[in-house]
Amino acid sequence: MDHYIDIQLKPDAEMKEAELSSKVYAKFHKALCDLSTNQIGISFPLVDLKPGKLFRVHGIVSLLKELQAQSWLGGLTGYCKVSEIKEVPANTKYRVISQKKGNMSSAKLRRLISRGTMDEAAIKRYKVKMLSQGFDNPYLDIYSNSTKQNRRMFFEVSGLQDTEVQGHFDRFGLSKTATVPWF
Repeated sequence: MDHYIDIQLKPDAEMKEAELSSKVYAKFHKALCDLSTNQIGISFPLVDLKPGKLFRVHGIVSLLKELQAQSWLGGLTGYCKVSEIKEVPANTKYRVISQKKGNMSSAKLRRLISRGTMDEAAIKRYKVKMLSQGFDNPYLDIYSNSTKQNRRMFFEVSGLQDTEVQGHFDRFGLSKTATVPWF
């Protein structure tokens, strides 16, 4: 990962930051699916409880050029300032950006209830625990074209590392092991 593109989000009264972040990320996901690559990653340099207004896309020059050639932002280009492809600064640190998935879900709760293995008190405890998982992590609400529903995607950002770890990224630009430059 020797190059990157910065995407500065410019929300306004029509398009709030949360909605814009989600839409840009959904378009990024679709572009990665269309490219069919596992060599492009993403980071959120201004991350806090939200990913922030800066998305940084990492990869090699040729793949980033392919991504940009798709005009993947479409109608959202007016809400984003996209940089040229730039070289990653020397002496940078690295982080792993991954998706944090909980092991509790509404579907799992429905299955447990249908089996008859939970009483009312257990159901309440499960719901409280399910709702509390991931609240400390940044997230985006992503609309799924397949299920036609929004789902909350939580991100986990590792501590800083001195060395790059190469590997593969999923179709969301995330990895459990591969690092992205952090600067």
